[in-house]
Amino acid sequence: MSSSSASSSSSAKSERIDPVLRNALRYTVSPKEYQLLHQYLLSRAPAVRKRTLPPRKYEAVSKGSDDYNAAAIRVSLRLAVVTFSGLKAWELISTRLLARGVPKRPQPRTSIWKSPNVRLTCSLSLILLFHRLLRRFSTRLRESLLTNEAKPFRRRNPRISRTLTSRIAPAIGSSLAGFLLAVYPGDQLRITIAIYVFTKSLEYLYNYLEELGYFQNRPKWFGSWMLMPLACGQLLHAFVFDRDCFPEAYGGFILKYSPEYIQRRPEDYPRNLPWPGTFDIVDNLAKISKAQWPPFTSPILFPTMETLPKGLSAISPITSPAHPAIKNLSCALLHPHDPSCLRTYVSYWVQAFPKVARFFTIIFTALSITQWRSFLKSPISAVNRLAKSILRMSLFISGAIGTSWGSICLFQHVFPRAFLPTQRWFLGGFLGGLWAFLERKTGRDNFIYSMRMSIDSLWKVGIKRGWWRGIKNGDVLLFTLSLATVNVLYELSPKSVNSGVVRKSLGVLRGEGWVDRAVSREKDEEKKE
Repeated sequence: MSSSSASSSSSAKSERIDPVLRNALRYTVSPKEYQLLHQYLLSRAPAVRKRTLPPRKYEAVSKGSDDYNAAAIRVSLRLAVVTFSGLKAWELISTRLLARGVPKRPQPRTSIWKSPNVRLTCSLSLILLFHRLLRRFSTRLRESLLTNEAKPFRRRNPRISRTLTSRIAPAIGSSLAGFLLAVYPGDQLRITIAIYVFTKSLEYLYNYLEELGYFQNRPKWFGSWMLMPLACGQLLHAFVFDRDCFPEAYGGFILKYSPEYIQRRPEDYPRNLPWPGTFDIVDNLAKISKAQWPPFTSPILFPTMETLPKGLSAISPITSPAHPAIKNLSCALLHPHDPSCLRTYVSYWVQAFPKVARFFTIIFTALSITQWRSFLKSPISAVNRLAKSILRMSLFISGAIGTSWGSICLFQHVFPRAFLPTQRWFLGGFLGGLWAFLERKTGRDNFIYSMRMSIDSLWKVGIKRGWWRGIKNGDVLLFTLSLATVNVLYELSPKSVNSGVVRKSLGVLRGEGWVDRAVSREKDEEKKE
């Protein structure tokens, strides 16, 4: 009698709690999280402890008829808080710390709803929320259609039944949440997200086909490195002819490590005289190629003649003192002081390789800090691996940049002037991308990243030149289809998603928690054996 009265009194107290407060508690903190919070924080403050509920009472109060929806809302709200906080923190860092000394441009004030940070936060949190809700709905619908009571429906609608009862139906149904990416305005970030998920879906599809044995008899040289020549060819062509469709960071990196081919302003050159900038040199190279690579007439030998074609007078400070033995105008612009293209290429390696190696030494050493345990176990082998990685990457980048520039001089000696005058830039980038063979075992992420940049650039070039027309919200459609592909592959074969972090993130997206289905499946198979 005493226990029953106590339980009835506790239930009566729980019923007295305001329903709004009860729902707010359910959608904010789970019972397990509240227990940890109470154990380590609330219970240690006497003033707070008296005003808060004990864990058992909180569990009784927050327990509802549908804990799945409450958990989905909790996770989406937390993602919204983390995303918005991260965006605001980055905004403060970029505007106050990284932009010191740079004049600030006045920005028009926008409403809260039109703020990109708010829109991105809402988009990501709603995708997470509706992905979970749609998955649960699709799973329940599939289970109900597989019951004996649904046999008449399956007989009347065989095609619809096969679709809705398929194993991958919940994965496809939950992916419809990808359309909520349209909440964020259509700018470069949304396109980047769509292309990123698209390339990841292709990568996981390749892994799945490889797991099924479709590439067993492939040659040893076959691999993801083959993406790099195509990407480098397209990017170099866009860099020369369509720089507004080219990733700015790529262009700055290329020009920074092109010491022999991009002529800088000499220190003793008079300040009152004009000198072409780096991008002006590239623009004039585009004009030279469109003019079918005219020969070079030295102003030193013919001082009274007009030696430059029309529209190329901006490069006169570079080509006027060029060596008289140079035959091609492009060579006079790229290496005016040395008539030998081969010697210029060798000089490029002498100057560029140490700078590139120094750059990657800093990057790779900083990234290797996370592997400090392997350094402690076997320092010599760890240092050797690090040195090999730096050497391979330095050779790859130096060779790609130098070969792309040097091939232009090579084509002058091999091809006639009118043969592929503009397309040879693509061929030059293609030859430079072949250096990716050195990184074929460990550079897959870099190759896919370059291909991602190339897809973005090619799409913009096609729209600019009228090759195709853009579809309204086409990036949202691409994102949704790619998300469906990733979900289906993760459902069929978790190992095809070759990243533990991505697999766990998909677990959170599906409502399964921070779990790795590939690892759990391996453990289950080991237990069965």
